[in-house]
Amino acid sequence: MSEYIENFKRTEIKYLLSSDQFEKLFSFLQGFAKVDAYGKTRINNIYFDTPDYLMIRTSLEKPVYKEKLRLRTYGDTTDSTNSFIEIKKKYDGIVYKRRVSGTYKAAYDYLVNGGAPLDESQISREIAGLIYMYDGLKPAMRISYDRVAMAGTVDSDFRVTFDTNIEWSTDSLDLREKAVGTPIIEEGQYMMEIKVKDAMSLELTKKLSELEIFPASFSKYGRGYIDMIQMSSEMCYENRTETNITSSKKGVRVYA
Repeated sequence: MSEYIENFKRTEIKYLLSSDQFEKLFSFLQGFAKVDAYGKTRINNIYFDTPDYLMIRTSLEKPVYKEKLRLRTYGDTTDSTNSFIEIKKKYDGIVYKRRVSGTYKAAYDYLVNGGAPLDESQISREIAGLIYMYDGLKPAMRISYDRVAMAGTVDSDFRVTFDTNIEWSTDSLDLREKAVGTPIIEEGQYMMEIKVKDAMSLELTKKLSELEIFPASFSKYGRGYIDMIQMSSEMCYENRTETNITSSKKGVRVYA
């Protein structure tokens, strides 16, 4: 059985910050928000997709509605680590995140090996429906990063997160295994998400403008996917070039 069920609905706005912008904004935010009890946490995700990456390709086209399926843990992961199976949907700018929780082994076995669902809740049925809709869903990419999260001290619906050391990998798609990833953002950069239930405060809006911090379209899985495709294309080009050189030496020209 899952340990609990969660359901979120909110507006999420993303930004890319330099280290200087982060330091100044973080100091400002401490006036009405505080770092949560977890401090800096390593977050690990496996994103699931079809063999032809239909979900992320659709998402990158920026449709009105898009969705993702992922398995998430915090910190080092073992069979008994608490984990989350999450559906993240975005419709007309509003993010809906629905998730169920259970041990990593149970969640992984369900998603990868056809094991039993974590529970019989409505959210679990939605997850099953998504798996049925996208034929051949499998682990597609691992995304990990360090996160510091802050929550509003007056407005409990206000939340802001800062992510650094964001990496992607397709070499190890089981979070129980260690993996060395490829960086998605530059060293010293921060990916910030401001999450609000309604509108952002005027005070914060002015501060962002003062620091020249502007919204940025950013998807970790999307950036990882684009990076993967580019690396694959470069490798194919290098292989074709090597073939051309070898064939030319034999007196036969093979065009790239």
